[in-house]
Amino acid sequence: MKPIYYVVALFLVTNFSFANISPKEKEALIALYNSTNGSEWNSTWDLTASEDSWYGIKIKDDKVVELNLQFNNLQGALPNEIGDLVNLKKMNLGFNKLTGTLPNTIKNLHELTSLELFMNGFEGNIPAELGELTKLESLKLYSNKFSGEIPEAILNLTNLKELLLGSNYLTGHIPNKIYALSKLEKLSLMDNKLDGEIPVEIAQLTNLQELILSTNQLTGDVPMEFMNLTKLNTIMVSDNKLNQDYISISGKNPPSLMKLQLDSATATMDLEKE
Repeated sequence: MKPIYYVVALFLVTNFSFANISPKEKEALIALYNSTNGSEWNSTWDLTASEDSWYGIKIKDDKVVELNLQFNNLQGALPNEIGDLVNLKKMNLGFNKLTGTLPNTIKNLHELTSLELFMNGFEGNIPAELGELTKLESLKLYSNKFSGEIPEAILNLTNLKELLLGSNYLTGHIPNKIYALSKLEKLSLMDNKLDGEIPVEIAQLTNLQELILSTNQLTGDVPMEFMNLTKLNTIMVSDNKLNQDYISISGKNPPSLMKLQLDSATATMDLEKE
């Protein structure tokens, strides 16, 4: 009986060893490699080796679930095939040299909980299709060249905890319906060209811990209702066109936020000027 057990065991080991991802997912990864000058990556891939040996790839149950290629010298545009990695839960391509617009096929990545594309050269509008990624908890697009308005479709991402869109060329108003993102903990829109008043509806984001709106063209005042944001420990609204000057604060006494005025803040709070 031993030879039979040996054959069965060998079959199982061989089958496990050579389990791999679907051809479509492999083609998508190769398309990414080719379109972003993969041979010049800091950590490149041996396309003849098993996919689970490729740098920055996490495979679970024969599915690509994570793609982490930050700081890896990716150059060029994302291919349309990126939308075929339909099992991705996390994608981090930060700190690279990616350019062009985001392909609309990114809307197919319905399992994504984290999308990090910061510190690249992406341009054009932020695709409304991102609003279809309703499992997203973290969206980091800061330090790119995105332009146009913040798409209303972003407000469909009701599981978001982090929305970081700073250091782009965004224009228009902050959407009044921002309150739809009720789980939001961090909101950064700094260093854009946003105008209009700061929406009072932000005060409905009761989980907010960080609010960074500095270096825009915002007008009016900081809404008094922000006093209700009891979890808020960081707020930056300086370098706008507000009715009065404000300083940036980071501390543990958010109920005193309305003492942000430059002439009275230091008398009532332990503030740290940024």
